[in-house]
Amino acid sequence: MFILALTYMKPNEEADKYMESHMAWVREGYAKGWFLASGRKVPRTGGVVLAVGERAEIEAYVAADPFTIHGVAEYDVTEVAITTAADGLELLKG
Repeated sequence: MFILALTYMKPNEEADKYMESHMAWVREGYAKGWFLASGRKVPRTGGVVLAVGERAEIEAYVAADPFTIHGVAEYDVTEVAITTAADGLELLKG
């Protein structure tokens, strides 16, 4: 499993310009079966995506995010080997 932590490198107003295309990218990640959960950081300084798949595919997909392409955000991709999960979240285990 991967934690994709994105941090805005530009003001929120700049992020808003690309939000629609970024959200289309997010929806496609869910459609591919790679994304499990996602949302904004609080305060709004970026976001987080929980993802599964092959690292090379995930990193290539992150590079295709409009936020990445336009320099709005940078990603930190962290691989996590989940060994314990609450009932109902067993799918997070590798």
